[in-house]
Amino acid sequence: MSAEALDRIAAALERLSPAAADPPDWNAASAFVWHADPDRLEPVAEVNRVDLSLLLGINRARDILAQNTRQFAGGLPANNALVWGARGMGKSSLIKAIHADVQAGFPALKLVEVQREDLPSIGRLLSILRAAPVQILLFCDDLSFSHDDQHYKSLKAVLDGGVEGRPENVLFYATSNRRHLMPRDMIENERGSAINPSEAVEEKVSLSDRFGLWLGFHPCSQDDYLAMIRGYCDAYGVEIDADTLRAEAIEWQATRGARSGRVAWQYFTDLAGRRGVRI
Repeated sequence: MSAEALDRIAAALERLSPAAADPPDWNAASAFVWHADPDRLEPVAEVNRVDLSLLLGINRARDILAQNTRQFAGGLPANNALVWGARGMGKSSLIKAIHADVQAGFPALKLVEVQREDLPSIGRLLSILRAAPVQILLFCDDLSFSHDDQHYKSLKAVLDGGVEGRPENVLFYATSNRRHLMPRDMIENERGSAINPSEAVEEKVSLSDRFGLWLGFHPCSQDDYLAMIRGYCDAYGVEIDADTLRAEAIEWQATRGARSGRVAWQYFTDLAGRRGVRI
């Protein structure tokens, strides 16, 4: 093949490759969302989050993650964190609330959310973040992988792997309903069908092992559930007597077939609407 033909192919490939994204104005917002195709970091004018004081029943996870985040914001060593467990128990709410709480003392701490489907572009995102003059919590909500999903390999460079490694100004937080990020039957199938079962399973679960912190969330007790609702009522000025709140909240959870922080907030939203209180 001639040199001219090779030049034409190279030029065509360059046109097909995504253009390098311009770095954002880091002073424009406290949080950003990464979008791929085309690559861009969009500022979030108002983050959807609740105050840290309203997240009840998760004190141990709150304290550990808050301390880890303060260490990172202060330029000290800190671990990537996997917040896993029961759905609706405030995993993503905790991360967003801690970011706001810690940022009050460290204004240069920014939150960047990346969607699971955009993980293949994570290398390009890290190139932008590496040069940023701020500390960045890189956040992925509801992280999990299916049987034939290869996106998990993209994350290894963020956590530990790769020649360059994770940028010193980037820390990765993820939430998941699964401790090992993979379906349990996927792991069991690997054990039963692989030529070398231990190596096959190791490949699948090694990603979660790269998180220095594993913080587990479990279904809340009824007392915690009621305390969450009472906390919301006090914070937003919704007046209701204890007996009525207890009866209505328990009936609400029975109709939902679940008891969690999310169900508590949904009941409170209904209650506030009925009482004419804006939240």
